Amino acid sequence: MTGRRLLDTVEMLYCDLDGVVYRGVDPIPGAAPSLNRAARSGVRVAYLTNNASRTPAQVCEQLSSLGLPAEDADVVTSAQACIRMVRSAGFDADTPILCIGGDGLRQALRDSGFHVCGPGEAPAVVVQGFSRDLGWSDLAEASYAIQAGAAWFVTNDDRTLPQERGMAPGNGTLVAAVAAATGILPRIAGKPHVPLYQTAAERYGSPAALCIGDRLDTDIQGANAVGLQSALVLTGVDGPESLYAAPPARRPRYVLHSLDDLFLPVQTPTVGATTAQCGTARVRLDGDAILLEAPGTPGDQVLAVASLIWAAHLDPRTLRVDAAVTASL
Repeated sequence: MTGRRLLDTVEMLYCDLDGVVYRGVDPIPGAAPSLNRAARSGVRVAYLTNNASRTPAQVCEQLSSLGLPAEDADVVTSAQACIRMVRSAGFDADTPILCIGGDGLRQALRDSGFHVCGPGEAPAVVVQGFSRDLGWSDLAEASYAIQAGAAWFVTNDDRTLPQERGMAPGNGTLVAAVAAATGILPRIAGKPHVPLYQTAAERYGSPAALCIGDRLDTDIQGANAVGLQSALVLTGVDGPESLYAAPPARRPRYVLHSLDDLFLPVQTPTVGATTAQCGTARVRLDGDAILLEAPGTPGDQVLAVASLIWAAHLDPRTLRVDAAVTASL
């Protein structure tokens, strides 16, 4: 195969963590070697994560255990973006803040000079993030403060959290409980919302960046919203079926079988009335079936099918996609 590699088109990778680099404590096969290879090629790798429960140092410790050298400055968390939102809203270091979340969020607030409320203090701000240890009493305290007039900021509204055993409830489910109790909606920092990307831009400038993620509703939608290139990697939450049904705001520019695909030539789909081609992969619509006419890389095959569905405004629920398209995933 010839042509310019995908990695050669960017100066920086904004890489998600859960579902891209690891799943819980388990590494995604091949992810670390690919990212190290990208770094050796001169592309800077940064990690943008909605997970606010851990500090950057804790994230770096896990990355290092997987063979990925990383420093705190390489990690942008939704906790950091949330604190940026609090400051931008005019709250200063003396503002009493009720922190509902994990050590990562609490430490980020303290490192930024904010006053975290103790017992008996009346908070002017509630900052909420994910923690496995949150209970009813924590959500109730947040609800009471918000109803009393406290401003409400949350790190992210992810509905699910990938774990080794499957999908678990994410921060969005806990946020929804507080919203249901108060009738108030929060300001949100994490992907797909803008503040996380603004925080990254302040730190790294405005390089030609590729955002890599496994979720259409956060990673891809967020990158698209701020005008960055996006790539869905098929190692985490969203697979081909979700991709085929994605609305325009959640459609990635690229689809990667794994991070190894960063080193393959860039492929742009071409779509006809009943056919689509991406690289050497070519698919054809035949009645209610999409057939694979010529094979290509797994990512190109999936993107060819998706491009045909999107261009023809087809309902993927009524289609039969050739099993050969995803046989090698």
